[in-house]
Amino acid sequence: MGIKKTVSVLGLGRMGSALATALVDQDYEVTVWNRTPKTLPGAKSVATPEEAFDADVVVTCLSTYDVQKPLLTNKIKTLVNLTSGTPQDARATAEWAKSNGVEYVDGVIMAVPQQIGTKQARILYSGQPEHHVLEAFGEPVHVGEDAGLAALYDLALLGIMWSTFGGYLQAQALIQTAGITAQQFTPLATDWLATVGTFLPEMGEQTAHRNYETDVSALDINVEGLRLLTRASEEQGLDTTVPKALHDLFRRAQSNGHGAHSIASVIEEIR
Repeated sequence: MGIKKTVSVLGLGRMGSALATALVDQDYEVTVWNRTPKTLPGAKSVATPEEAFDADVVVTCLSTYDVQKPLLTNKIKTLVNLTSGTPQDARATAEWAKSNGVEYVDGVIMAVPQQIGTKQARILYSGQPEHHVLEAFGEPVHVGEDAGLAALYDLALLGIMWSTFGGYLQAQALIQTAGITAQQFTPLATDWLATVGTFLPEMGEQTAHRNYETDVSALDINVEGLRLLTRASEEQGLDTTVPKALHDLFRRAQSNGHGAHSIASVIEEIR
């Protein structure tokens, strides 16, 4: 095996610290910089970001692209950007890198800090297929050459997570009005989510081909179900933001001729 490249990590929040620790554990020569000075066992701490740019690879894990932008310089050889942002943020940084002769990899971390360095951490990345450093963090998955694709996947997947959490918390609030505990309800919820997940491949096919014929559960039935969920939440004195938003969206699709179609037809309203 050849000599491992030197790596600098900019940003030592919880995630940045986990990334730097994983690199140290893999015997990389690691330099770290943080706006508020911090030390990390096994890594060299520097006072300015410029001191970190001598490394072969610079990994950034900062709060926003606006924080990252003024730090960037053509002294960087390879930039592995793990700062969260939009696809356009990533593409703009890729253009900057190209015009400044900097190799660029844009990535997103589908994990919590405690999972970094394990197979449970999946690192989606786009741009140039450079991932030897990413392997220290978890399982790297290249999603395409367009630098914005990793951020697009990230936000799409997180959108599923946030929607699921919002639905679960609405359900918990509703069920608890009858004195039912989370411990009683959650096993049924997790089983139900596993069942619901089996419908996603067919739904995805329907959205791809825009063919929404169904013999299972028409949109009409689901609009009525969401009306009942909203009403029940009101009757129990709960906030109705989540079910009402879904009801309004589904009802618009129903009004536009999709009542007899599958739930997948709602994507036409979103589009």
